[in-house]
Amino acid sequence: MGVEQEVRFIVAGAIASMCDDGSLPAEARNATFSVERPKRAEHGDIATNAALAMQKIVGRPPREIATALSERLAKHPSIRGVEIAGPGFVNLRLVPGVFHRILADVLSAATGYGRAPAGTGERILLEFVSANPTGPLLISHGRGAIFGDAVARLLDTAGHRVVREYYINDFGNQIRLLSLSVTAANKGEAAPEGGYGGDYVKELAKWVALNEPDILARGDTGEIARVSISRMLDGVPGSAVLPGIKHTLASIGVRHDTWFSEDSLHRWGRVSAALGELSRRGYIEEKDGAMFFKSGDLEDDKDRVVRKSDGNFTYFAGDIAYHADKIGRGFDRLITVLGADHHGYTARIRAALQALGLPAEKNEVLLYQLVNLLRDGKPYKLGKRLGNLITIEEVVQEIDETMRRVGAGADALRYFYLARRNDVSIDLDIEIAKKESLDNPVFYLQMGYARLCSILRRGLSFGVTPPTFSEAVAHRLSHADELAILAHLGRFPTVLQDAAASREPHQVLFFAKELSELFQSYWTRLQNEGDPILPQKSAMEKPGWEEAWDKPKSAARLAWVEAIRLVYKAALDVLGLTALERMERLDAPPQQSASAAPAATAGDVP
Repeated sequence: MGVEQEVRFIVAGAIASMCDDGSLPAEARNATFSVERPKRAEHGDIATNAALAMQKIVGRPPREIATALSERLAKHPSIRGVEIAGPGFVNLRLVPGVFHRILADVLSAATGYGRAPAGTGERILLEFVSANPTGPLLISHGRGAIFGDAVARLLDTAGHRVVREYYINDFGNQIRLLSLSVTAANKGEAAPEGGYGGDYVKELAKWVALNEPDILARGDTGEIARVSISRMLDGVPGSAVLPGIKHTLASIGVRHDTWFSEDSLHRWGRVSAALGELSRRGYIEEKDGAMFFKSGDLEDDKDRVVRKSDGNFTYFAGDIAYHADKIGRGFDRLITVLGADHHGYTARIRAALQALGLPAEKNEVLLYQLVNLLRDGKPYKLGKRLGNLITIEEVVQEIDETMRRVGAGADALRYFYLARRNDVSIDLDIEIAKKESLDNPVFYLQMGYARLCSILRRGLSFGVTPPTFSEAVAHRLSHADELAILAHLGRFPTVLQDAAASREPHQVLFFAKELSELFQSYWTRLQNEGDPILPQKSAMEKPGWEEAWDKPKSAARLAWVEAIRLVYKAALDVLGLTALERMERLDAPPQQSASAAPAATAGDVP
């Protein structure tokens, strides 16, 4: 239980006891109050506005209520100090044991800290990416992919059973144009009007000619389309320009459990069946040879074409059948991640589901805004492979090569894409993402985790391992920063719950950033105070240093560091960021004095 939750119970208990003895009217039990950290540490560990929240119910000045409440709270064994501030806020100082209980909880739960038991939530189908398989995935697609993946990871932590699905748009005119483009490229001709060009189409044509010559010879547009789509998804082996959508997604740590074909809905008659049911219910109208879905008094604002006058179905017709199929598979909730240009999609689908008599409230749409790719602060407009289109692969590879680590590019994209709310546009400067310095926020965040691992390794070199929790261990953790960081760890379960409920992974990233900053501040302060976690080299040069070393205190602090590491890693895992255990800046031989905190090496770690 976090500090805020524990104090909330304490305050609620105090109010209840005052209602029981007549100090407060019985209605005061129903007051809604907040419990939160004061902005300034000198104002205490926690503050509540309970007295202000009860003012109207009690009918007395809030400071008078706060005085009575403070007298009751001061008697609680978890509270060591109470102060009244401003118009009636109550600031509380807590005994160390409140924070130590968080340490015990983290060490006991380990990697499961903050997670709800698996399978205790909803069964959710999360559809994301679903880019048309007519070209490689672009940098803009990356945001939807990473955001969707992070939402799925969050929902997993909340106990939901999540199925990740990619809806393959393999039906319609765009697919026909891809087939014709491949045929034209094979003949050395220009792509048809509205078709697809570029090196990846030529690569696709080569593969089809080499592996499926009979299909090309027959000129069957449908067969060529099916083979082409399979290569767009799986890639051409050894090709730099056509690695495949699945490979690209894997390169940024994104996976899907199911790949659902739009074409299958038409092939197996599900589209016709859905439209037939809508017609039976009076929601279909034919006019000028076309077929319309009549939204009537439903949520959508106008009628929609589902079959054009030329007899071809629209994408909306397939979407209706697809969502009916989703609900038919027994999911409790349907979540779809889409670009902001699909803002009208929600009402359209909900109206169709309502018309079919299906539970439209199960359907949820999450929209994400655009990405502006920059290089040194200026628009990055031209890609190496597709001209004015920039692929995920080339950005990831450029960062990987500069940082000399496979996965560095994926980490950079994940950080920058998840550092803002999904409904806010993003400026991603590729030159910042490539820096091995504290100017790069990804580097800073990963260095924070690597420093924790470095401290634990150095502890092992002294023969000190993090002990299991005990009162004796906890008693040695009394530094104000140590208790403050434990309080921060105690917020992690609530952060996960809130982020999962609101579908906002950036909350977890903010938590991890703050944890990194808190530990960095503590680490620097210990150096200045001459109270390091482990003996520094300068101290070890003095005779008798081992006798002067408080080894039990170091062991207790290592248990505390291990708790931070566990929560830190759990946060990075939710974000899909690599938890690097070693970084050159920490593991290289010492290059500067201990006062240069941010760039310190393993030898300087306290």
